[in-house]
Amino acid sequence: MNKKKWIIGLIASIILILLDQYTKLYITKTISLHEQVDLIEHVLYFTYFQNTGAAFSLLTGFGNVFFGIITITALIFILYMFKDTENKFMMTGYILVFAGAIGNFIDRMFLNYVRDFIGVYIGSYAFPIFNVADICITVGFALILCWMLIEEIEEKKRWKKELLK
Repeated sequence: MNKKKWIIGLIASIILILLDQYTKLYITKTISLHEQVDLIEHVLYFTYFQNTGAAFSLLTGFGNVFFGIITITALIFILYMFKDTENKFMMTGYILVFAGAIGNFIDRMFLNYVRDFIGVYIGSYAFPIFNVADICITVGFALILCWMLIEEIEEKKRWKKELLK
């Protein structure tokens, strides 16, 4: 299972990274910087934005060395955690976070910014612009956190059961 797990993880990561890079390339070739194209009026739109910060443009100005060190550290940690799990739910979360981090890392290293392009309105609020890599990271973290919560609940149930014996 271990070799199979790594092969599946590698293939899935490559597919997700290619999807991220392709969508970013497509947007940069079809939409001008800051141009907005409505897909579903007042709900979903594409706009090309160059993000020099972290998620939601936080920490703008910290530079690529800072983000590079954080990304490489996170990637090493993810690989370490992936190595030690056999849980498919957790493995999927790690693969998603890993691929998303690599997708945005590629942009930072070659362009000095991350290409964001998906915009969503929540009522009258315009949610910060994001990309496929950001979706991977967010969904991956959500899967990991959900599974950790499920395991914590199960552990508390087992502990309570032992106490009541």
